[in-house]
Amino acid sequence: MSPKLWRSHSVSKRSAIALGSNMGDPQKILEASLETLAQTPGIILEAKSSWYTTKAIGPPQPDYLNGCAILKVQLFPQALLETLLTIEQKFGRVRQERWGPRTLDLDLLLYDDIIVDQPNLQIPHPRMSERAFVLVPLAEIAPDWIEPVSQRVIQDLLQDVDTCDVHLVKSNKNYHP
Repeated sequence: MSPKLWRSHSVSKRSAIALGSNMGDPQKILEASLETLAQTPGIILEAKSSWYTTKAIGPPQPDYLNGCAILKVQLFPQALLETLLTIEQKFGRVRQERWGPRTLDLDLLLYDDIIVDQPNLQIPHPRMSERAFVLVPLAEIAPDWIEPVSQRVIQDLLQDVDTCDVHLVKSNKNYHP
């Protein structure tokens, strides 16, 4: 079987990703990474959230700029993850310290309604329902998406987290791809 066949399929699937950056020019990096995703074969950028500043988790470091995007993909989950990791590297991501500062962080949150539990890939993202910096922007663009483990919609999951450290920076309310 050719690599293309196992990496992609003809039916588009809906996927949600989280984006974050706290090094360099975060807004420029995040916008450029979305543009890179939109130009990637097998990926269509369907929606993007506003940008939010959030307190960093982990060692002392600058605040993050965070957002989420909804993609229509013709890639299987593992191939989509590989694509996200490649884009992170393109933007200078170096993995040195867990939860350390980074130029770009792209997390695969949801892929349709499937659940994946593999050593290098877990869908839904295992900590997404605890993180306001993920749920606030995700609820903006996909409030009714059902998280498949809890069977709760994103807007309901958002009610369970403290959002006081998530602050709107730039609205994308008028965004239409």
